[in-house]
Amino acid sequence: AVDALLDTWEPQQIALLTTKHRHPVHLERVAHFGDEGYWDGFFAEDDVVYGTVSGFKGLERTCVVLAVNGFSAQARAKQMLYVGLSRARSQLVVVGDLDEIAPAAGERAGVRKRLEAAEVWDPPALS
Repeated sequence: AVDALLDTWEPQQIALLTTKHRHPVHLERVAHFGDEGYWDGFFAEDDVVYGTVSGFKGLERTCVVLAVNGFSAQARAKQMLYVGLSRARSQLVVVGDLDEIAPAAGERAGVRKRLEAAEVWDPPALS
């Protein structure tokens, strides 16, 4: 999804956020640069941000890919989902299983209905 979005957005406009386990690129950057170097790159705003929802509270990007890959604590799932869904200023791409996302949002939130009504994005295959 990120590679396809780079055809439309500048790298610094994009964030990929996960709800449980870190994305492999996130792990790679922390391993290579260390925690301090990772955060320096994060705030430099010159590349795609790979992070977790919990580390992105209060922050936003023009385009966010929310990769719902589980929840470490079901009691916090609704809050994590809300934070992840509300970080994009212009475009939000949600990647994950709707049957996992909807219960985390709670019955009154209407998240399932909104996601089912959302435009399905099928990015072009990358060569």
